[in-house]
Amino acid sequence: MTTNQLTRRTFLKTGTLAAGGAILAPTIIPSSVLGKNAPSNKINIGQIGFGRIAMSHDLPDTLRYDVARVIAVADVDSNRAVIGKKYIEDYYAKKTGSANYVDVKTYGDYRDLLLNKDIDAVIISTPDHWHAQPAIEAALAGKDIYLQKPTSLTIEEGRLLSNIVQKRGVIFQVGTQQRSWKQFRIAAELVRNGRIGKVHTVKIGLPGDPSGPEAPPMAVPQNLNYDMWLGSTPEAYYTEMRVHPQNSMSDRPGWLRCEQFGAGMITGWGQHHFDAAAWGMDTELTGPVAIEAVAQFPKSGLWDVHGDFMAKAEYANGITMFTSGGYPNGIRYEGTDGWIFVSRGDYNATASDPVSKEKSSRALDASDPKILTSVIGENEIHLYQSDDQHGNWLDCIQSRKEPISPVEMGHRACSVCLVTHIAMKLSRKLEWDPATERFKGDDEANAMLSRPQRAHYGTRSLKISCDEKN
Repeated sequence: MTTNQLTRRTFLKTGTLAAGGAILAPTIIPSSVLGKNAPSNKINIGQIGFGRIAMSHDLPDTLRYDVARVIAVADVDSNRAVIGKKYIEDYYAKKTGSANYVDVKTYGDYRDLLLNKDIDAVIISTPDHWHAQPAIEAALAGKDIYLQKPTSLTIEEGRLLSNIVQKRGVIFQVGTQQRSWKQFRIAAELVRNGRIGKVHTVKIGLPGDPSGPEAPPMAVPQNLNYDMWLGSTPEAYYTEMRVHPQNSMSDRPGWLRCEQFGAGMITGWGQHHFDAAAWGMDTELTGPVAIEAVAQFPKSGLWDVHGDFMAKAEYANGITMFTSGGYPNGIRYEGTDGWIFVSRGDYNATASDPVSKEKSSRALDASDPKILTSVIGENEIHLYQSDDQHGNWLDCIQSRKEPISPVEMGHRACSVCLVTHIAMKLSRKLEWDPATERFKGDDEANAMLSRPQRAHYGTRSLKISCDEKN
């Protein structure tokens, strides 16, 4: 930072009204005195949830930036909180050569972490049913937020989250990191600039999940606050296959395949692909006007999320989007003059990701290779460019500019996942109004835009002003 810039923490701590009503002038210590890595220039971060994604993705992709300093970790599993503390402290010890560089605080309740005034920002890497509520509470506490997808599990919570984040003005980044992958931006720019003519069809490859065996009740481990882990969802007996492995941090946790805590691959990977597709379709701040889907659901076993499925979404701009596991994992834009396909290639976020490499090994392809080498002119559409999702978030915390995956775009992409899931359940065509975020003339479908919340947990238990709700 330059000597003319305030650090975020300096601004928050000194740019406030004094008791007598006068504005206090902030005291700025020049970077030249303290150095670029001085404590006052750091963004102090709290990690909420330390599991597979936090350890393999969110933390390593944040810790590598000198401006970030992770000082706290919260988890309802005390063993994981301790492992998280050691992971972070060991990282800094190796990087700085000092075993005492940071003393990471651990919390069993993330709400206590949010009360820590030294923390500027949080990374939320919890199970899906614990995304919206801590993100809302973090925004109310004035913390900047990096939230793993899906943004929410209901339209109701997603709308509330977006409203509050925008009202509070915190920097909010959704973990839809495909926006920071070069091939997805190139594909979207080429499509938006008419290189395949008028787009009429988009095909998204998205697999389902397999069913699983029955799992008998087990004693709750002493290290796990299972009541809080369940959160606002209904009571359910504990079994390890429902939650997360007690002796592994890398295996895919069972909750990903339980509808009580997520919706399966339609939200798990769906928000990634629907978000990237919307970038090229120019529908980032709206949604489909009609949706229909069919899906297979397990008839037995603990895991009950969808398996194979096919969904069709119609947009007001004339584009029809199909989603199915029968397509290669990725996004194919089809226009009057050709097609473009984009995917992650053979990338896996973790070793247990359900990605078929042979079906998605080519990261960028087109009906004519010349399409991919087409240069976007100075006066054509140039999309937001980022090289790294976490780095972009940190940059925006400093600059206070909007990040590449802001909250409203995240909510809209997640909404496509959620209305598709509702269509899977009802197996009939639904008319959706993206302006009111309601189904037209369908009380049964509209009842599924929210869900009951167990007492003492959930967004309805929060004290939120009417202005922020609206």
